[in-house]
Amino acid sequence: MKKLLVLLTLSLLVLAACGDNDDTNENEEAQEPEQEEVTLEVASLIPPMTEILELVEPQLAEEGINLEIVVLSDNIQPNEALAEEEVDANFFQHVPYMEEYNRNNDASLEAVTPIYFANYGVYSKEYDAMDEIPEGADIAIANDISNIDRSLALLAQHDVITLQEKEGPYYTQADIIENPKDYNFKEVDLLMLARTYDDAEAVVMTPAYAEPLDLTPKSDALLTEGIENEFAITLVAREDNVDSEPIQKLAEAMTSEDVRDFLEENYDETSIPAF
Repeated sequence: MKKLLVLLTLSLLVLAACGDNDDTNENEEAQEPEQEEVTLEVASLIPPMTEILELVEPQLAEEGINLEIVVLSDNIQPNEALAEEEVDANFFQHVPYMEEYNRNNDASLEAVTPIYFANYGVYSKEYDAMDEIPEGADIAIANDISNIDRSLALLAQHDVITLQEKEGPYYTQADIIENPKDYNFKEVDLLMLARTYDDAEAVVMTPAYAEPLDLTPKSDALLTEGIENEFAITLVAREDNVDSEPIQKLAEAMTSEDVRDFLEENYDETSIPAF
């Protein structure tokens, strides 16, 4: 009888212990819910912008962020889509371009972090040096106000023209006070610049639009801008989500050593890391 009582007591203790373990496991599971996947839609245009997003996609997936890259066809749609909350961020523009959009549309887009400098340059199909371009020649520049400013500043940087002191946020052609060779600056839609390469004596454009013509700043540009400027291609979000965890994780991934190595290995002449 005593042996039977001892065995029953031991059995009850074992069952109680198992029950406690089950309760402990259930509590631990309750305290550690599965990570919910977040979808982050980012609008972009062309390589290397889209390639950088594709590069960081697997890293974000490991952190529970499903990155959806929305490739659009012009440089107006990405900001409109972001402002209207159709996407969560965009990656295609520099800060002055974003600021001009905000001013014109009462929008609240915000820069998250700069990613790379797209080395702006002057290209000519016919001439090998800027001083060879004749008087009265046509020089094509982008027609949006921030890139008009950028193009004129580049030309002034190299003494092709002289600009008066800037009175507003941007230079315009009205600010040219000296144009010794009487160049005609033709304002063209950004996406049409490459097409003017055959017709104008020179074109001022980013490497993304020069690349389809097999042109690079280092090898082919008559003049280049460098990196001492505010025109880095930047990840942009909205005021309401710029500090959110998914956006900040995206920014962290896009400024990683993997992205730096990718740019240096594949775009060393055209896209200079800004981080």
